[in-house]
Amino acid sequence: MAAATVAAGAASVELVIGWCIFGLLLLAILAFCWIYVRKYQSQRESEVVSTITAIFSLAIALITSALLPVDIFLVSYMKNQNGTFKDWANANVSRQIEDTVLYGYYTLYSVVLFCVFFWIPFVYFYYEEKDDDDTGKCTQIKTALKYTFGFALICALLLLVGAFVPLSVPNNKNSTEWEKVKFLFEELGSSHGLAALSFSISSLTLIGMLAAITYTAYGMSALPLNLIKGTRSAAYERLENTEDIEEVEQQIQTIKSKSKDGRPLPARDKRALKQLEERLRTLKKRERHLEFIENSCWTKFCGALRPLKIIWGIFFILVALLFVISLFLSNLDKALHSAGIDSGFIIFGTNLSNPLNMLLPVLQTVFPLDYILITVIIMYFIFTSMAGIRNIGIWFFWIRLYKIRRGRTRPQALLFLCMILLLIVLHTSYMIYSLAPQYVMYGSQNYLIENNTTYDDHKGNSTISVPKRCDADAPEDQCTVTRTYLFLHKFWFFSAAYYFGNWAFLGVFLIGLIVSCCKGKKSVIEGVDEDDSDLSDDEPSVYSV
Repeated sequence: MAAATVAAGAASVELVIGWCIFGLLLLAILAFCWIYVRKYQSQRESEVVSTITAIFSLAIALITSALLPVDIFLVSYMKNQNGTFKDWANANVSRQIEDTVLYGYYTLYSVVLFCVFFWIPFVYFYYEEKDDDDTGKCTQIKTALKYTFGFALICALLLLVGAFVPLSVPNNKNSTEWEKVKFLFEELGSSHGLAALSFSISSLTLIGMLAAITYTAYGMSALPLNLIKGTRSAAYERLENTEDIEEVEQQIQTIKSKSKDGRPLPARDKRALKQLEERLRTLKKRERHLEFIENSCWTKFCGALRPLKIIWGIFFILVALLFVISLFLSNLDKALHSAGIDSGFIIFGTNLSNPLNMLLPVLQTVFPLDYILITVIIMYFIFTSMAGIRNIGIWFFWIRLYKIRRGRTRPQALLFLCMILLLIVLHTSYMIYSLAPQYVMYGSQNYLIENNTTYDDHKGNSTISVPKRCDADAPEDQCTVTRTYLFLHKFWFFSAAYYFGNWAFLGVFLIGLIVSCCKGKKSVIEGVDEDDSDLSDDEPSVYSV
């Protein structure tokens, strides 16, 4: 009895230490989000509300992802390596731990829905109306609420569909309509709203999958290759720009010479003159930017760090190849050995091992190495997604809405950016599951199976219990499934869509790799030569890659 009390006390201390580390991780996430948002927002159009909204929404997404390793750690920590449950991990304690994690997901995912369907749309449309000088505060709020109401209806529709889509059918086929409706409400009550919330979050994750295919897949190839290739020389670009200025000035003088005798210029020459003058203003603005960057100490410092950037680029491309190989092997395993599309391509056991699926359970034995690796994976997806958004921009079909530039991003673009990143980070949970399905589902849990052993000397049989890694064939009372897995696989059709999305992700990565290899070096002031509202005549920030 005393030994059990001591063991329970030691386990409680270790759990408290784990939660303290999680708390420190939360502080680190908030600090990162503040630096990240402040780094990209426009200094001229900075708004307090949009800044707070962007920081909060991005932090919620990262905190939700940080709950994944906590979930995996808790289900793994309840069992010993020999497959037996720890003394303190009885049925009630296990249920309490599972409920705590589940309520954590309820809270965070509810906040995610609030951000996506209420807060971010309201702030976005509020600042869209603020661009009109004649619009008053009350009119801005009314218009923003009107558009936000449409998003709220979509959220309510997703919750209703998720709540009342039956995952099982009544046993009595001859039941009346009222009995069927009553069965739906009983099923909703027994799941505590899990299906409704899971359906809504899975819908957002599906959108996040499309964003990851568009931005993350391309960013995984663009970011490392841009680091390796670097940017063009500021001095060389300035020389080219000076030659272009002289050429444009000569063309302007040629056109103006036609009207020296008082004759009006033809309409065609007027249009050409207007275009040339606009081009000259852009070139002179480039000249100021190039001169500023060429003479800055930061540019010289970045030049000294050029070898380090090449090393980082090589490291990132190797990590990208590791992810791609792991994702390909995981998807190939599902294609060959899964239960089919009707089950969401669920796989029973692991037939084709991939590097990450083997590495994560090994790292989990040394706390908190698996936390560190999961954090690195999430941050890698964030940085590569950001690189993809910076290179591609924010588009609505063929219409370019915003560009993302360091220190020159408008409040509306910043909100778009954080919503895209929020959706992508939601999708990272399934991406990590695709890379390491057994780890995300069961962690490092083992369970006992009976093994018959024959002894030749005694000519008899003996049954012994040996530990085996938990998989989909394991008994429910021996292996605890993570709450993350329940959220990800509540509906089979979402899992099937994620499966096909992974193949699209691999295809876009290969296309992006080819495009990035064929493209030349980026300009040291890329974006200044374009007519965009995000640009200004102020001195540029030289803190760019």
